[in-house]
Amino acid sequence: MFWTASGSRNHTGIRARATVGAVAAGMFLAVGCSSGGDGAGEAAGGVPVVHKGQLTTCTHLPYPPFQFEQNGKVVGFDVSLIDLVAKNLKVEQKVRDTPFENFKTGAFLNSGECDLAAAGMTITAERKKNVDFSVPYFDATQALLASKKSGVKSLADIKAKDKKLGAQAETTGESYAKDQGFDPVAFESSDAVLNGLRTGQVDAVVIDYPVVQGWLKDKANAAEFVLGDNITTGEQYGISVKKGNKKLLDAINKAISDARADGTYKKLYEQWIGPLPQATS
Repeated sequence: MFWTASGSRNHTGIRARATVGAVAAGMFLAVGCSSGGDGAGEAAGGVPVVHKGQLTTCTHLPYPPFQFEQNGKVVGFDVSLIDLVAKNLKVEQKVRDTPFENFKTGAFLNSGECDLAAAGMTITAERKKNVDFSVPYFDATQALLASKKSGVKSLADIKAKDKKLGAQAETTGESYAKDQGFDPVAFESSDAVLNGLRTGQVDAVVIDYPVVQGWLKDKANAAEFVLGDNITTGEQYGISVKKGNKKLLDAINKAISDARADGTYKKLYEQWIGPLPQATS
């Protein structure tokens, strides 16, 4: 089953979509028109691709504003950036929804099921043992989001008030919480994190700040939740490829570099996330 993305990609804040956490690992979400290609092949410049005429992206849905389904189409900041790579390679991007834990090991890259992974993924030394990363394309921070009724505004409050903390499994937010001495409740996806907070399974969560920004654009969320600590961790996101896939990595790096130079990066950042911080320009 496929969805074709439209040309218009205006972000409406919190995702208006059905939950796709149960989407089978073999399901693809198409971005752009179907190229109809099967079998391995090469894109422009001799860049190898696992499916002829396609650039197959592994991600984990939903993770707005980076990738999420909107009106039956997968859109977001990461999706738009990889569209630039696909355009340069004269192929169409197709997005595959996969479990986030596979990004640590590079499993879907190594098995030849995907060409690259783009999932709002922090570059870490541990992950670099298994995959090669592009140049950083996003400077990230973590944030604490709490229910207003909890009275929590900081991690110190969590401990002092003996409240429950949550995070998305296998993310740097979860790792940070553990490093601070917490045993956070782990949720499968960002949707599940928000639902856990809304239903009282946890009192607060640690998750990437841009995700919190998106949630709080929704008036119902803003009325129910409060932004606490903004946690600077020095994280940067990168796009990963199978180790040794230099041609594709060079193509990704060129697309990111060109987008920063010609203003496209700024335009996409403002479209999907908000005002571009000076340090990121």
